[in-house]
Parts: sequence; C-alpha cells; structure tokens
Amino acid sequence: MDIATLIGLIAGVSMMLWAILSSAELKTFVDFPSVLIVIGGSVCASLISFPLRNLLGVAKVIKNCVFARPPDTIKLIADMVRFAEVARRDGILSLENMTAEIKDPFIVSGIQMAVDGTDPDLIETIMTTELEAIESRHGEGKALLDALGKYAPAFGMIGTLIGLVIMLKNMEDPATIGPAMAVALLTTLYGAWISNLFALPLSDKLALRSREELLAKMIVIKGVLAIQSGDNPRIVEQKLKTFLPSRERVKVTAKAAA
Repeated sequence: MDIATLIGLIAGVSMMLWAILSSAELKTFVDFPSVLIVIGGSVCASLISFPLRNLLGVAKVIKNCVFARPPDTIKLIADMVRFAEVARRDGILSLENMTAEIKDPFIVSGIQMAVDGTDPDLIETIMTTELEAIESRHGEGKALLDALGKYAPAFGMIGTLIGLVIMLKNMEDPATIGPAMAVALLTTLYGAWISNLFALPLSDKLALRSREELLAKMIVIKGVLAIQSGDNPRIVEQKLKTFLPSRERVKVTAKAAA
C-alpha cells in the first residue's frame, strides 16, 4: 500500500472540510445539480473519448495507484546476481530448477528462454515487446485520469455559465439569485477539486509507478542477457547497478551477500 497517496487524499479532503466548517455549514457547499453537471459531464465526455472497457477499469487504475507496491530493485538485482552465480557454478541449465521459486513470470520467461538456448537478440526482442505492451497499458490508464482532470474543470465552467444564465434571466425575482449563484460557483469548485486533488495527482502517481515497473523489467532483461552470455556474477552486478542511484548501489552488494 502506498501510504503517501492515502495520506495525501485523506489530508487534502480533511483540510478542505476543516476550512469549510470553520466558517460555514457543510450544506452550504453541497449542491446536487452542480455535482451532476461536473461528475456526470466528465464521465460522459470520457465515454465519448475512450472505449467503455477503459472507463469500467478506472477502479483498477486507482487501485494500482494506491495499493501497488513499488518493485524492490535492490533485491531484484541481488537475485539476478544469485542466478548468475548458480549458472556460472552449475551451468545455465541448473536455473530451470529455480524457476519454481520465482514469483515474477517475466523473470521466469526470460530465464526459460535463456535455458532453452534461444538467440539473445530474439530474447531481447520478445522481452522488450512485452515491456512496450506494459507501457502502453499504463499509458491508457494515465490518459483516462488526465482526461478526467481536464474535463472536470471544463464542466465546472459550463456549470458556472448555466448558473449565470439562470441568474440573469431571473434578476427580477431576488429569491432565485442565491440558488443560481450557488450552482454557478459550486460547479467551478467541484471541478477544481476533482481535477487537482484526485485525477491529476493520481495520474502523476500512476506515471511514477509505471516508470518504476519498467525500470525493474529492464533490469531483468539486461540480467537475463548477461547470464546467458556467461558473464561473471560481479560483472552482472556492475552492469545492473548502473540502473540505480549511486547512494543505493552499495546496498546491492550487501543484499547479495546476505
């Protein structure tokens, strides 16, 4: 679970509520026509822009933002070095017996191809193609959140215009001015909230998670190719550590030794 995302969402909503309740009643900021305009309009615009399956999968996208764990690249590199040591000591065919204990199917696939003697260029092509497919799927989820972040403020402005039109057409009746102004202002507020506290921050977090996963997959690709080529485990370690920031590289050796 990503604690930072949960803290940000909960703290953001809490601070907004505190700011409202410290100077007004909550019901003052609740207007269902405004909610319908902003949320309903944003969802309908997204239906026009994306296939239905994308919109139905938004819950899974949000789940990945909040609950997905970033890959442990230090442990991953240490594992690849361990596989290189086994291959160098007992032969690359011995790695086939280790695939049962590996949970990541991407690693299993790469090692299996290396054990089967698949051409290195073909291994790299197959694994890189899968990497690109993962990146494309992540991009679809991010695009949907970006669209919601774009449409919500736009429909907030549409709601503001609707409210102003209602207000200006009924200026002779003072009783209608208040409700019309509420719709006019609250739709803009709702649109800004949805965009800046929900859709766009989650889109940025999804992009971060995508970069982390793609980095881990790239480490696996380079590790498998290095193992198949018979590189010394220390060379494999040096190759893979280049993917890490300098302050984390020393942890790899310690992890591998443990």
